[in-house]
Amino acid sequence: MEKDYLLGTHDEEIERLGLQHRVWRPRTLDAWRRAGFTAGQTILDVGCGPGYAACDLAEIVGPRGRVVAVDRSRRFLDALGVFQTERRLTNIMSVEQDFDDPKFPDVQADGAWTRWVFAFLRNPRELLTRVAARLKPGAPFVIFEYCVYQSWGLAPRLPEHEEFVKAVVESWRADGGEPDIGLQLPQWLGELNFEIKSLNPIVDVVSKTNYVWQWPAAFLDIGIKRLVDLKRLAPERGRAIREAFAEREAQPNSLMITPTVLEIIAVKR
Repeated sequence: MEKDYLLGTHDEEIERLGLQHRVWRPRTLDAWRRAGFTAGQTILDVGCGPGYAACDLAEIVGPRGRVVAVDRSRRFLDALGVFQTERRLTNIMSVEQDFDDPKFPDVQADGAWTRWVFAFLRNPRELLTRVAARLKPGAPFVIFEYCVYQSWGLAPRLPEHEEFVKAVVESWRADGGEPDIGLQLPQWLGELNFEIKSLNPIVDVVSKTNYVWQWPAAFLDIGIKRLVDLKRLAPERGRAIREAFAEREAQPNSLMITPTVLEIIAVKR
């Protein structure tokens, strides 16, 4: 049985995650480079989703390396299988694993990577502990997580958009997650014997002509549908929010402030 996510595992979500990865790929590759990910390593991809990042990692570590891609969604892992076949990658091992389960792949990894995973978990510290146990001394852990999600807004301000963001945060927390988990992770990493190498807050202020705009804009459309399906947003309010956003998006001088992400690079002592 498919283990669904708060945001779903349907085709539209797989497509949106692809767009999201393309927007974030330059910063992701830069973080991996600064962390020291390189050929011949074994890298854990924690919460790999459909595997866009896992495929990039597989090309970095090369045929002598390995990517262990872990996710709870069979549907996402099946998509990863298709993508790695298309790119002729044979060095990805996919593992179906519920992160609330105390089990974890029995590997000793040279590094680990995750993006927007801890924020959705009921027991994020337990997963962090399990990942730490699978890292060799000196192994880097690269994490991208939100730290001020409600920084996401429009300029000038748009009340309908703020209503949507508030509903997203409430649904996230009601499901047991924490959108601002990035504020907690550095402390936990220190307690688990990691040395923090860098903390880099990432927030953009962009117009519609900037490619970054497409990332939150794509989430808004799917997010509204999901909130309506979960009965956390009335259909008429969803339509009103979508219409107000489209009207603002069409105005030439509108700006978007993205949700603040904390990039963490920590090294296992």
